[in-house]
Amino acid sequence: MLMLSVSAWAAHHETANEALAKAWVTALDTGKSEAIAMVKQNMAEDGVAKTGRYVGFGFILDPQNDEELVVASVMPGSPASAVLNVGDVFVSVNDVPATRENRDRMSFRGKPGEPVKAVIKRGGKTMPIEVKRGIIDNANSKAQVLENMGRGDADTWPVSESKIVEVMSKGNVVYVVRNIKDVDDDSGLSFENRIITRFEFNDAGQVAHASGMGESQFVLEQTGYTISR
Repeated sequence: MLMLSVSAWAAHHETANEALAKAWVTALDTGKSEAIAMVKQNMAEDGVAKTGRYVGFGFILDPQNDEELVVASVMPGSPASAVLNVGDVFVSVNDVPATRENRDRMSFRGKPGEPVKAVIKRGGKTMPIEVKRGIIDNANSKAQVLENMGRGDADTWPVSESKIVEVMSKGNVVYVVRNIKDVDDDSGLSFENRIITRFEFNDAGQVAHASGMGESQFVLEQTGYTISR
């Protein structure tokens, strides 16, 4: 049995789907332009990309704005979609001023159903809002993926080191396991992260579904953060 298994493994030839899956994760770790080009060319028009679920509001802040906390996008159907618009600026969250220095103290995460009070500025006017956190299933269309990538910072995009350690496939499904070493922008501390990305390809050889799981808590612990109630 062992000899048969070894022989079968030795006879394995990389499939087109496996090669594209490896090229996809490599491009995403290499740079902003490489990542955008990969998605434009190889993601199906009706494709979906998912990151890990989380508990929160369901919006993304503009990463390029260092002065204000500006809403860059709102996920349809999320708790935030009932109260927030793109372009809204946070003034305070749970009475904590929404300044650059306080970004890490903003209460955007917490228990599901827990209400959060905030003050936002919209059209030059301030207004209070209240929203309850919910479970966010972060599914993005091709257009949303490209929009999110477009807001990324090209200078800080590349990771310091990325290594593919295993590729597994069956039919039109491919799993890629890679180890990443990088440096946290805020703390300056180095960290490692093992990420498993699952791809599902359509008959045309395009990415119809992509989802990833990483070691988010492990990354936080390496960069000096803690999770507490």
